[in-house]
Amino acid sequence: MKILITGGKGMLGQTLQRVLSEHPLAIADLPEVDITCEASLREAVQAFQPTHIIHCAAMTQVDLCETERERAFRINAYGSENVAKASQACGAHLIAISTDYVFDGTLTRPYLETDRPNPKTVYGASKFAGEQAIQHYASAYTIVRTAWLYGEKGPSFVHTMIKLGQQENEMPLRVVDDQIGNPTSTDALAAVIVRLLKNPIRGIVHGTCEGEATWYEFAQEVFRLKNLQRQLLPCTTAEYPRPAPRPANSRLEKGAIRAAGFPAMPDWREALATFLNG
Repeated sequence: MKILITGGKGMLGQTLQRVLSEHPLAIADLPEVDITCEASLREAVQAFQPTHIIHCAAMTQVDLCETERERAFRINAYGSENVAKASQACGAHLIAISTDYVFDGTLTRPYLETDRPNPKTVYGASKFAGEQAIQHYASAYTIVRTAWLYGEKGPSFVHTMIKLGQQENEMPLRVVDDQIGNPTSTDALAAVIVRLLKNPIRGIVHGTCEGEATWYEFAQEVFRLKNLQRQLLPCTTAEYPRPAPRPANSRLEKGAIRAAGFPAMPDWREALATFLNG
C-alpha cells in the first residue's frame, strides 16, 4: 500500500504516521499542500500515486466555524470534494474522517450509520457537505465518523483537563454533565482505519470507543488516572454557553464494523488508561 494522508500533521495524522510507518507514506498538509487548491492537491497525488488516501484535513475549531462559515465550508466541503476527485482520478481507495456533529444530538439512543444527518452547527453542516461531496465524486470510499477524539500532542479535552487540573487554583473546575458521548483515542480510531485499509467497507462507518460518559465523567477519569487533586463540579450546558451548540447526545452505534466482523472497539476507560500510561 502507498498511503497519502491529508492533514497528516494533525492529531490523528500523527498517530497514523506512527502506526503505518512500514508503508510508503506521503503527507499532504499545509503549507506544502492545500486541499482547497485543486491544482496543489492534484500535483501531490499525481507525484505519489497512492493506492489509498486517508483524508484527515479539516477545520475542526467548532466555535470558530460559526464566525468563519465561508472558510469552514471551503476546507471541510470544497476541500473534501477536491480530495474525492483526486482519489477517483488515481484509483485510490478514500477513507475520510467525519464527525458526530452531522447529527443534531436529540435522539435518546446512539446514532446509527443509517440515521439521517441534521447538523445544527456550521462545523457539522460543512462536514456533512463534505460527506455528500465524497459520496458524489468518489466510487471507492469509506466515511468514518468519530467523536470526542484525543491523541498525542493534542489539542484535546484530555490535554485541557490535565493542564487545568495541574494549576494551583482553589476554585472548583466546572465541567458539563448533560452531554453524553464516546470518548475515543486516536490509537483506537487508527486501529479501525488500518483494518479498513486491508478490508474496505464501502459507505459510512462509525468509529468510537465502547462505553459512554458525560464530559464531567470523562474529566473525573482523567483526574483519577493522573492523580489530580483540583475539585471537579458538574454543571449544565446552559451554565456553560458556547457560540456553537453542542450535541446533547454524541453516542455513535458501530453496526457497520461489527457486521463486517471487525474486533470490538476498546472500552473508553481502557483506551484512556493506555493513552495516559503509555
